[in-house]
Amino acid sequence: MWSGDELDLDAYLARIGWGTESASRELRPDLGTLYAVHRAHTAAVTFENLDVLLGRPVELDVKAIEGKLVHARRGGYCYEQNSLLAAALERIGFEVSGRGARNRTRGDSLTAVTHAVLVVTVEGEPWLCDAGFGYQGPREPVPLGRPGGEVRQGEWTYRVREEEAGVLVLCVLRGGAWRDLYAFSPQRYHPVDYVVLNHYSSTHPRSAFVSRAIVQRPGDAVRLALVGRELTRLHPDGRVEREDVGPDELIAVLDREFGLRLSGRDEAEVVRIHRAGD
Repeated sequence: MWSGDELDLDAYLARIGWGTESASRELRPDLGTLYAVHRAHTAAVTFENLDVLLGRPVELDVKAIEGKLVHARRGGYCYEQNSLLAAALERIGFEVSGRGARNRTRGDSLTAVTHAVLVVTVEGEPWLCDAGFGYQGPREPVPLGRPGGEVRQGEWTYRVREEEAGVLVLCVLRGGAWRDLYAFSPQRYHPVDYVVLNHYSSTHPRSAFVSRAIVQRPGDAVRLALVGRELTRLHPDGRVEREDVGPDELIAVLDREFGLRLSGRDEAEVVRIHRAGD
């Protein structure tokens, strides 16, 4: 399903911090491995849309994603991140299926299904896995078999609640209040479905990704997001710190805060686009 047989698993594991040669031989498809891989991936691979901003096609075949996120040490957005995670988990031996989710962080408006998430089954129990929701997303798997239970991840707390027709909603506790992040139905999505969603997200003029830089990282405590010119630090108690990032600061911020390094040509083009927003 996810072309896990085409993935260089040892290179992927080194990218996310395993770092030992033939580390894949030590992994079993159990809950401990699922937690460890998910957590290492979200710590190492930054959420970013810079190729979309630069007008480049976003390829979702495994070797293209491996080349960008693993070997070039870049980041990506949900279709890339979760397709890579799915391939790695499938290669290890997990049962992995896809879902399509509606973003609920934008108020009460009904949004289209544009977010890709994974459901991984371990010993008959389903777990939500998502390395691609950016700074508000979970660092570790979230159990789906018992909706309503609270899950602590570092200083952040998540839960999944159930609505009509089997729709599940991932929520985060922030500032003493539960906030919906996204909702997804039981319908299974396949890699080909993500190709269609990816086309909209990377090319449609109304897509949030085509006109401004979006670079994010979910930390254990502070969560970081650069959206356009604004760098946001989000705290579990609800505090939000914001600062303006000008064109002359952009490249240093991408490196220092998000671990992203671009070629000289790409740096110049990203700065030019950033400056054009003035």
